[in-house]
Amino acid sequence: MRPRVTMVLAIVAVLIGGVMLVPAAYAKFSDGDGLGGIGGGVAQVPAPAPSAPPEPTLAAGPVSVDFKGKFFSWALMDRKTGKINGAPNMTSTNSTESMIKAWIVSDYLRNLRDKAPSATRKKQAETAIRDSNDISAEALYNAGGRKPVLERLIKMCKLTDTKIEPAKAKWAYTQMSPRDAVRMGDCIGDGTAAGPKWTKWVLNEMANVRGSVKDQKSTTVQGGHWGIVDGLPESITSQGPVSIKNGFTMLWADGQWHVNCLAVTDDWTLAVMMRYPGAGNTKTPSYGAKVCASVATQLVTPQPGAALKVPQPVGKL
Repeated sequence: MRPRVTMVLAIVAVLIGGVMLVPAAYAKFSDGDGLGGIGGGVAQVPAPAPSAPPEPTLAAGPVSVDFKGKFFSWALMDRKTGKINGAPNMTSTNSTESMIKAWIVSDYLRNLRDKAPSATRKKQAETAIRDSNDISAEALYNAGGRKPVLERLIKMCKLTDTKIEPAKAKWAYTQMSPRDAVRMGDCIGDGTAAGPKWTKWVLNEMANVRGSVKDQKSTTVQGGHWGIVDGLPESITSQGPVSIKNGFTMLWADGQWHVNCLAVTDDWTLAVMMRYPGAGNTKTPSYGAKVCASVATQLVTPQPGAALKVPQPVGKL
C-alpha cells in the first residue's frame, strides 16, 4: 500500500505544479492586459527613441530666378567634402568688385607673419571689410605689392577661371567665376588666406559688415550687409556666424551693374554673380541683392514646411 500511496502523492504534486505553471506561462506570452490568450499575445518591445532631424543647411538643388540681365550664375561648395555644384555657367566670369577685398585683407595680414600691424593698417583692414572702404583696400593692396596679391590668390586657392586685369592689375576688375569665388571663400574659411593668427579675426569682420544696400554714402562707407544672408532662415543663422563680402559697381564701360555676393560658414560657401543693365534702368543694386537672397533661400535644405509638403515660392524677387 505504501508504494501506491507514494505514487498517488507524486501524481497529485505534478498536477498541482502544472496548474501553478500555466498562469505564469500565460502571463509571459500574453500582452499583460489579460486579453492576449495563449499564442495570441505580443511581446513588449520598447519603441526606438526618435532621432533629431538634421539641422537646416544649404545643399545643391534646382534654382529658378526670373532674371533679366546679361549674366547670372552661382556656385555652392560643401566645405566638408569640397564638392562644388552650381549653375551650368558657373565657370563664366564677372568682375569681382569689392568682393575681393576679403582676400586683400587676408593676404596682407598673413604676410605680417609674427609682426603686429600698425594701428593705421589694422584700421584699414577693418574698414576695408566692414565698410567696404575703397581707400583702405587700395592701401593694403599697394602694401602687398599689387599684382602679386592676386597671383598669390590664384596659386594658394587653386583658382582655375580667374584672370588678372592686364593693364594695371586693378583688383576690382579681376575676372572671377562663381566656382572660383567659392574656392576663395573656402580658402578664407580654412585659414589658408589669413593664416592661423588672423583667420578668426577676418571671418568675424566679415560677419559684422555694416549698412544696407541703400547705405552707399561714399567710397569709404559702402553698406554691405545684404544679399545671401537675407535669404537664410533663422534656423541657419543661429547655428553660427555667416561671414559675407559683397561687391557691386555700375560700370559705364558696359553700362551694366556688376553685382556679387559671397558667404562663408563652417559647412558651406556660396557665391552669386550677375550683370544687368544700369544706366537709366530701375534695377538698382537692390535688385541684385534680392537675386542673391533668392538663390540662398532656394538652396535651404530641408525647406521650411517640407515635412508637411507646403509649397515653397521659387524665384520670387
